Amino acid sequence: MTLIIRDQLAIPPTWFSSFRDLTLYCAVFLRLDIVLESDDADRYYRWIKCRGGMDFVKDFVRPGSEDGVRLDVEHTYPRSVITDRIAPENVDRLIRQIRFVRGI
Repeated sequence: MTLIIRDQLAIPPTWFSSFRDLTLYCAVFLRLDIVLESDDADRYYRWIKCRGGMDFVKDFVRPGSEDGVRLDVEHTYPRSVITDRIAPENVDRLIRQIRFVRGI
């Protein structure tokens, strides 16, 4: 299964260390393929790559082109987990919600 993360959740106010923690957990323990959904992949790739964030991100995809569990800022697709940022205080909750939505 694929975890699709909206590009806006890879930049501040997201804590980048929490982004890496979440992608590591989802890739290793939940065995999800992780992709970032973006209309401007180059911009986000440069931001993420220089910070070491591509270790668990497999690719960039166009919005709506991939099926899977979504981590998004608004509910536009089914099987979405909604958040405004990825931070130390919400990583556990996001993981629980991703596990729940994945099981549906």
